[in-house]
Amino acid sequence: MLLAFICFFLLFLQDWVFLTRFCFLTDFGRLDFRFRYPKSRCCQNILLYFDDSSQWPAVYKTPDKDCYQKEAVLRPENNQVINLTTRYTWSGCVVEGDEDEEVLSCVGGRSFRSVRERWWYIALSKCGGDGLQLEYEMKLTNGQSFWTQHFSADQFGILETNITFLVIFFMVFLLSCYFAYNLKGRQLLHTTYKMFMTAAGLEVLSLLFHCVYWGLYATDGVGTGSLKLLGKFLFSVSFLVFLLMLILLGKGFTVTRARISHSGSVKLSVYMTVYTITYVVLFIYEAEFFDPGEVLYAYDSPAGYGLMGLQLVAYVWFCYAVLVSLKHYPEKQPFYVPFFTTYTLWFFAVPVMALIANFGIPRWAREKIVNGIQLGIHLYAHIVFLVITRPSAANKNFPYHVRTSQIGILLSSPKGEEGGEGFPHHAYGNRSFLGDSQPNFTELFSIQSVSFTFTKYQCRYTIVYQGLFSEAQSWLLLTLSATYKTLRARTTTDSLGHTRNPRRLLLLLLLLLYCLWVVLFIYFSNKNYSDCDSTKSQECPGSQNILKQRS
Repeated sequence: MLLAFICFFLLFLQDWVFLTRFCFLTDFGRLDFRFRYPKSRCCQNILLYFDDSSQWPAVYKTPDKDCYQKEAVLRPENNQVINLTTRYTWSGCVVEGDEDEEVLSCVGGRSFRSVRERWWYIALSKCGGDGLQLEYEMKLTNGQSFWTQHFSADQFGILETNITFLVIFFMVFLLSCYFAYNLKGRQLLHTTYKMFMTAAGLEVLSLLFHCVYWGLYATDGVGTGSLKLLGKFLFSVSFLVFLLMLILLGKGFTVTRARISHSGSVKLSVYMTVYTITYVVLFIYEAEFFDPGEVLYAYDSPAGYGLMGLQLVAYVWFCYAVLVSLKHYPEKQPFYVPFFTTYTLWFFAVPVMALIANFGIPRWAREKIVNGIQLGIHLYAHIVFLVITRPSAANKNFPYHVRTSQIGILLSSPKGEEGGEGFPHHAYGNRSFLGDSQPNFTELFSIQSVSFTFTKYQCRYTIVYQGLFSEAQSWLLLTLSATYKTLRARTTTDSLGHTRNPRRLLLLLLLLLYCLWVVLFIYFSNKNYSDCDSTKSQECPGSQNILKQRS
């Protein structure tokens, strides 16, 4: 982990060791140090390498070069060697202690100037000696601002970016909760929408932990590593939940079917398990095997390339699932076409971003750029889903049409027992979304789809109530709405606070009349079932009569 403030005690048998790295600004980079070691182990040197190909890459991980050769690449005119002795004035070394145990205490600093932000690598050497033994403190800073002082130049803007996205994601989460409240009232709050809310909530928590970590880091240059690790973990879980939700929606879950087949569930379980294990391997690889002497990116590893491959596999699966859903439910095109188009970009954005970060972005600017792009990709995915699932009558892309209270009935029906998981064909469930300023009589009393199945006579007959007897039904609904508005306008309150309306009885009578209309319609429709033939499967003659009346 890269720290701006470091305090260690070292005892090495090597004569050349790497200490840390930091990306300094062009004019405000500063290194303040305090080294302390026994005078008997004199003399040790601080070596300052920068990221030019002739400097750090030429000496790091080069077993064919000895300590003297690694020191030889440094340029004396750039003051890249600080000799920790009393003879070198700029080192600030003095002898402390008594004659039995004298130590050299060196307190000093060094400013950095360069034409651009550069990575600087700090090493320690004692060529030809018997190893290194010292304790040291180093403080690496960029200016005195709270937002830059302890941050490496490649981390500039990360805290501000995270705070901005935290506010935006929190607003997205609140809006999703508001939509969920409306959907629950209409019995359309399905599992996939709950998964979306879970992913958004985890994203908010992840950003919150990251902001706390970077805030503490900005204060002391150290931070709390466990907070950053927890933030990364929640970020990964949010990504996995959102990915699973997309695949389930592509397969039609809660949109065109009530459940996933057994084989499909097994495949999904295996895939998500492999994806999760790969993520865990990536975390372990990054923590244990990433070399602090190299500027590496999480996806620049075998586990990272494995995640990119799994992402492409998920996209192929997603494409196949959407095409199959559209084949069986073409009326869902208003949802699946924008859904497929927008999330195709999302599926490719992650591996493309990883490849660009590995090979196209300068290392001294990579972390802050990748952080912003990654959060932007996640925000894009969440906002798109929030827009296409908003419960509004103007939303022609709304996916759900079967209410949550109907799913159990569909699964327990004879058709569900035969293995069919599909919903009845229906365009959308948002046609009845009205404003909250007046009651929705159509949603309260209309029967959108009622299915009657008779196994004994093998007679299947579907009655679609909405649209039948259109003139009478429309007249009743208009009368109900107009009466409600009139009574609401004429309602008065007496001195005791009691509401008085002498015409409330008329509204109750009209509601009772409409309920009676619905009951009579269902009763007389069922009377036609007696004409079904018991020897072979055929449609009820009553359905033909009703369809002729409707046409």
